[in-house]
Amino acid sequence: QVQLVESGGGSVQAGGSLRLSCAASGPTYSSFCMGWFRRVPGKEREGVASITVRGGTTGYVDSVKGRFTISLDNAKNTLYLQMNSLKPEDTAMYYCAAASNWCGPARLISGNLDAWGQGTLVTVSS
Repeated sequence: QVQLVESGGGSVQAGGSLRLSCAASGPTYSSFCMGWFRRVPGKEREGVASITVRGGTTGYVDSVKGRFTISLDNAKNTLYLQMNSLKPEDTAMYYCAAASNWCGPARLISGNLDAWGQGTLVTVSS
């Protein structure tokens, strides 16, 4: 089973940028879909961005479209999330995840996941 480890979180001011990384211990092509979801205490999880492992088709939740970019380097078994123009409402714990069967941001918070990481905290101050 693939194990996922996130890094790259931190504290930034509104308008700043961060790049999250997710290193997979095994081949990323073992799953159909990879992506990021986030969680704020007291709120529902939110699927943020997804990418199909073989085709590279991406999907984003409306609130991050045009600001976040997901990418996957299969040779390095690493998933990325480039986050630009960050807003205070982006503050959350961000988790990397792998899933099967179908792909989209909603898939990352629906049903069973193949794997997920321990999370990395992103804090955006105004």
